Amino acid sequence: MNNSRKKFVKTHYDLEIFQLSFDAAMRIFELSKKFPREGRYSLTDQVRRASRSVSANITEAWRKRRYEAAFISKLSDSETEAAETQTWLLFAEKCQYLTQQEFKETHHIYDIIIPKIVTMINNPTPWLV
Repeated sequence: MNNSRKKFVKTHYDLEIFQLSFDAAMRIFELSKKFPREGRYSLTDQVRRASRSVSANITEAWRKRRYEAAFISKLSDSETEAAETQTWLLFAEKCQYLTQQEFKETHHIYDIIIPKIVTMINNPTPWLV
């Protein structure tokens, strides 16, 4: 990443990956409002927690970017939570809490998010302080 591009990323909020993961978590929150009551304390909480954790871990990674190992570790946690979110979405679809279309749309966004996180993990230098 060149210096002119780096100027535009001043906080974690400026990161495309943060914005994508935050928006995805909010979409899942909205969709999960319609999950049946029996799923409220298990599947609903799990999918919400995992989806929120993606952007939360990106935030933590950003704040730890002075230390490459810590930065990569938090990004790895974010990647893991993104994959976990995909699994919970699959459960929600199979339990018929999500339509096939809702599942495809939400699952697909994590197919975009995960490789972006992996790219940052594999090439952390431009992001480090």
